[in-house]
Amino acid sequence: MIAHDKQLLKDLTLLDEANSLQHAGFISKEQKDLIKKELPDFKRQKNVLVRLGFFLLGSFLYLSICGAISLLGLSGEEFFFKICCYIFAAVGFVGAELLATQKYYNHGLDDAFILGAILNVGFAIAITTDGYELVIAAFVAVASFLLYSRYLHLLALLVFCLASSAILFYGLFEFGPIGKTILPFVAMLFAGGFYFLSKRLISNLTERYHYNGLLLVNAFCLVLFYLSCNYLVVRELSVMLLDNEILPGKDIPFAIFFYAFTFIVPVVYLVQALKTKDRIMLWISFLAIAFSIYTIRFYYSVMPIEVALTIGGIVMFAIAYFSIQKLKHKETGLTFKSDRINNSDAFLNTEALVVASAFGMKPEAKPQDSPMEFGGGGFSGGGSEGSF
Repeated sequence: MIAHDKQLLKDLTLLDEANSLQHAGFISKEQKDLIKKELPDFKRQKNVLVRLGFFLLGSFLYLSICGAISLLGLSGEEFFFKICCYIFAAVGFVGAELLATQKYYNHGLDDAFILGAILNVGFAIAITTDGYELVIAAFVAVASFLLYSRYLHLLALLVFCLASSAILFYGLFEFGPIGKTILPFVAMLFAGGFYFLSKRLISNLTERYHYNGLLLVNAFCLVLFYLSCNYLVVRELSVMLLDNEILPGKDIPFAIFFYAFTFIVPVVYLVQALKTKDRIMLWISFLAIAFSIYTIRFYYSVMPIEVALTIGGIVMFAIAYFSIQKLKHKETGLTFKSDRINNSDAFLNTEALVVASAFGMKPEAKPQDSPMEFGGGGFSGGGSEGSF
């Protein structure tokens, strides 16, 4: 099913590990270059800006091909309008396949054709079904999953996650008010189930090149789980979907549960991230905590915004300061020491710059070499050989 050479995918994992070891200082640049020379590689771009440039170039190429096809189909306007997006989607599939045979992987050009194919599948089904959202989401989910399975494209997998969630939402909308009422709880169970499934697949993973995809699904499930029962999300959706008018002094059903969920889940994420040393979950927990504070602030203005920001900044500074004092001398486990394997020596460089700027310290100047050279004597302690 995978279009790329599996041995090249395995070698790509080794190259990434070699880069990490080189940045961490465990191997030299010469050793890393030797490994890179011995292992064949894809045509890919790790620089985000360069990849974005190739994506724009690929998009222009894709649009040019579709434009040429449109010129040929102008004679049958109505019929061509109904089938044009199917043809454009086929162009995307063919272009992605040709680029894969040329060993393009996460290059930018392949991004344009893969995402363009998914987009045109959605447009084609929308034209055919007069915008039936559930069917559109189902076909987009199938197309994006096939493209990920074929090319291991992470953005296609992200589209699959979004489309699968849309299938769940629009499917529940078909049941009317009952489906819309139970939507938060079903979405919570859906996200939790797929989270544990992805964790299980990661623990039993045999092929390393699927790891990033499963990690993306895992992170997406964490975000969806939190947002599914966040108080602000549930309250605003109840107004939009059920036309519930929440009068002053009133609240949504199960409000206590949603309040508790909004604040307990980010704390659980944070504790679990620190316990398992899960960096992605740690960042998600920080964002969830910030959104929880925004949720309450959105409905209840306890104090002026400038006072709230000032107090919040003081609290965050205090937490950061005492955490650093607690962890900076630890050598194992959770520590403030720089992470060599992730090339995080920037913390140490920042500390040196701050100290230098605060106390006006200047870099130590190297003393100039003395013009008079000593040594070279031929007798013990004499320092001379009988010649000038």
